[in-house]
Amino acid sequence: MTKPLVDQQLQSLDARSREIFRMIVESYLRDGEPLGSRNISRLLPQALSPATIRNVMSDLEHLGLVYAPHVSAGRMPTQAGLRFFVDAFMEIGDLADEERRSIEAQVKASGEGSSLEHMLTEASQMLSGMSRGAGLVLATKAEVPLKHIEFIQLEPTKALAVLVSQNGEVENRVLELPVGTTASQLHEASNFLNAHIRGRTLAEVKTEISRLKEETKAALDLLSQDLVERGLAVWAGAEGGLPARLIVRGRANLLENISAQTDLDLVRHLFDDLETKEGLLQLLGLAEDGEGVRIFIGSENKLFSLSGSSLVVAPYRDKDSRVIGALGVIGPTRLNYARIVPMVDYTAQMISRMLR
Repeated sequence: MTKPLVDQQLQSLDARSREIFRMIVESYLRDGEPLGSRNISRLLPQALSPATIRNVMSDLEHLGLVYAPHVSAGRMPTQAGLRFFVDAFMEIGDLADEERRSIEAQVKASGEGSSLEHMLTEASQMLSGMSRGAGLVLATKAEVPLKHIEFIQLEPTKALAVLVSQNGEVENRVLELPVGTTASQLHEASNFLNAHIRGRTLAEVKTEISRLKEETKAALDLLSQDLVERGLAVWAGAEGGLPARLIVRGRANLLENISAQTDLDLVRHLFDDLETKEGLLQLLGLAEDGEGVRIFIGSENKLFSLSGSSLVVAPYRDKDSRVIGALGVIGPTRLNYARIVPMVDYTAQMISRMLR
């Protein structure tokens, strides 16, 4: 919601309406239950009758900010109401010193002497534990210098490509082979790539192989040449340089309080969508669009529209300040946004600091 719209909606509410709306939302974020007029009348500092409060609630409902889940129930915020609350009322606090020290210690411990994959996995696990939601980290394929590649035949039409970068990361991918590929051709393709990849990034290797195309044709037969190109594609991870890794920890946190099969299926559908390339691109796009933390509530993003989940996401950057990934928390719409936003923000800052 843009600031002009927020200001316009704020002006349409008097002080009493704002206070009652705030109480309804805070009760929902805390308990997940509707708040009725009698409970509100007991909580308000000024004396208001339940009938007066019901009139205010009716006005809030007319504005699309609250709704009654069933007849004679209290009110709960709509997704639009939650967004309005987050933009207009919520005060984002700072992390407690203890939480800040805990994040710093865990990120540093997981990053020292370990692979980037390990550090990101630990960050995802940490966010899940601290938020009681699902911790999510999206890692794009970094342009690191390569060191070695080897093809190991598993079946007549399948091989394992073992790829090693100079920073010590090892990646194994199963590769489809053309019919008739021999072990000697696999060895020949490995030797050719290893003669040209050392110290070069993937982009540099592709440029070099292209330059040496005539030499490649002379040095290798057609099958081996095809393997060289397949090997480069495997390292890239996906066509067009799509993001390469999605790490999600704490999925059970999203499922443990869900009793209805329909809701369970929707959350499972969300995770299926996340693991598609399109879903990964959407996530990275969400993070890249803003400098800091961004909040998406329910249907505000089509990736989450079916599951009704919320996402708090922030980008992390490399030493050149380029966005190379995103991390965040997925949870129900009643996430404790005021606590989770600074948590995600500080974790992203710490990951960026470790990558400099």
